[in-house]
Amino acid sequence: MSFPEPKPGLVIRYAFLWSGEADRGTVEAAKDRPCAIVVAAYDKADAIHTIVAPVTHSPPAGSDLTASLEIPAAICRNLGFDDGRHWLRLDELNRFLWPGYDLRPRPDDPGRWDYGMLPKDFFDLMRKRIIELDRERKNRIMKRD
Repeated sequence: MSFPEPKPGLVIRYAFLWSGEADRGTVEAAKDRPCAIVVAAYDKADAIHTIVAPVTHSPPAGSDLTASLEIPAAICRNLGFDDGRHWLRLDELNRFLWPGYDLRPRPDDPGRWDYGMLPKDFFDLMRKRIIELDRERKNRIMKRD
């Protein structure tokens, strides 16, 4: 079983570690979930540094609604998600070396590690909002490598 090529917009299955879990000293994620690749960049040694944003069923909480982006139902269907509502959390990110030990096969298709690509327009909106949150220092990137 080979890993897909990591590219921005690809949605993978990953053991995402929330910042609150890390703050409590946890090093292993509580569960695996879909995550969108935000960045996949090669360094001088040809290692691929990857940053992902998690997908959750939990709607945005608190006063900062820009920290989440609801994924339209049509995109969810194309990715093979369940019928529930899904949000990308833009203020919580994980960074790791590809493929890393936290990449997981899909539970519905153990031969696959990914769900497919986000549409370009939706990916561009996600990326823009993450950059805005970063400029405002409202996001956290958990280093996982």
